[in-house]
Amino acid sequence: MPSRARPEAPPPLNLARLAAGAPGAWVVLPGAEVRVLAMDGKQAGPSESGWLVCLTGEALIDLSEGDFVRLRASEAHRLTPADDWEALPVKAGTVLMLVPDGQQ
Repeated sequence: MPSRARPEAPPPLNLARLAAGAPGAWVVLPGAEVRVLAMDGKQAGPSESGWLVCLTGEALIDLSEGDFVRLRASEAHRLTPADDWEALPVKAGTVLMLVPDGQQ
């Protein structure tokens, strides 16, 4: 019996490279609401609940009421719609990923 040819697996998507194509702008992943951002300065974040993940570099997340969180590569912080937040890159090449609720 002849063997069946397997379809080729799609190549992996490099999220940092995808984000780097539009520095300073959130890039939405195809088919999802997951977003990535290559930081080029201070950036205000959207008001929604989900996980903010630092993919590369390091960022300071300025939260409402004077709180802040420092995210290093592969660290995450839980956001709620009540959080007014801004992100400031601490290291060059910082890329953030936002995974809204319902997309995990």
